Amino acid sequence: MPKYMTKQRKLLTEYLSKRTDESISANQIAEALADKISKSAVYRNLADMEAEGKLRRVASKGSREIIYQYVDEEKCHDCLHLSCKNCGKTYHMENAAAEKIINSVMKNEDFDIDKERTVLYGICKDCKKQ
Repeated sequence: MPKYMTKQRKLLTEYLSKRTDESISANQIAEALADKISKSAVYRNLADMEAEGKLRRVASKGSREIIYQYVDEEKCHDCLHLSCKNCGKTYHMENAAAEKIINSVMKNEDFDIDKERTVLYGICKDCKKQ
């Protein structure tokens, strides 16, 4: 059940909703909002938002740091996501391509994919150019 919207929660939600294509650590969020919200409030609200399904939480590769992505936007609810292992950007997969993958897995594996929670990891086109 969603918590009530405190001033700190509103600031955090606004910050995250402008960065839906990014994966951000709690420390990065706390530093960016340091003059507006305490570090403990950031961690507390991130935990609550994750429990409510508004955030995706992933352990960063090769580190114990946890990264978050805001997924409470309407456009995130019915799509697969692509996440770059180099830069950390997350993209919404083009719907026709996503449907082909989903249908293939369902047909060949008899397995239903949860689109809202599925992330495919790889290297984005911008990182490949570098």
